[in-house]
Amino acid sequence: MLTRSDRRASSRYVLETERLGIRLPNLDDEEPAAELLTDPAVMQFLGGEVVPREHVPEVIAKWLRRWDEDDMGPFVIERRRDRRFIGRAGLLVWDTRSWTHSTLAEAGHHAQPELGWALARAHWGAGYATEAAQAVRAWSRAERNVRHLISLIAPANVASQRVAERLQATPTETVLLFDSGEAVVWTHPPTMDRVE
Repeated sequence: MLTRSDRRASSRYVLETERLGIRLPNLDDEEPAAELLTDPAVMQFLGGEVVPREHVPEVIAKWLRRWDEDDMGPFVIERRRDRRFIGRAGLLVWDTRSWTHSTLAEAGHHAQPELGWALARAHWGAGYATEAAQAVRAWSRAERNVRHLISLIAPANVASQRVAERLQATPTETVLLFDSGEAVVWTHPPTMDRVE
């Protein structure tokens, strides 16, 4: 298990793929995360609202709280060759009764972990989202015993739908999210991925 101090300050990779290093977020991620969070094109399908620059530290604090509450949350994705921040991928817990963000404890047997990803626009189209999501999915099964995993994708988000297809997830139903309207539930196959 990762300690609280690991979650607060770690810069070591938890997962590595051929091109990516995947690590826990830390308080030093404010500047690079702003490229992701303040871009309207990126945020269009992530709740729809751009994060004002001055509120970026609050988002990172929320990422850290998710790790504290559930021992899972968003990871930071970096390119291994230059350690450049390119986005985030990880797990978010939803309460399926209301399709609101929750914790495992609060939602109880209505808790549903979601695998999500988001990249800064400069890194779109290179296959990084699929590579990172596959590694995080494998980690979630091997390290957190998550068996039923979904991704919630807006009907108009074609790029994320393609990532889900490459991950062999299948669309199963449409739900209404509390903050962003309709989303298609993509269910991931129950097979175990390899952890790198």
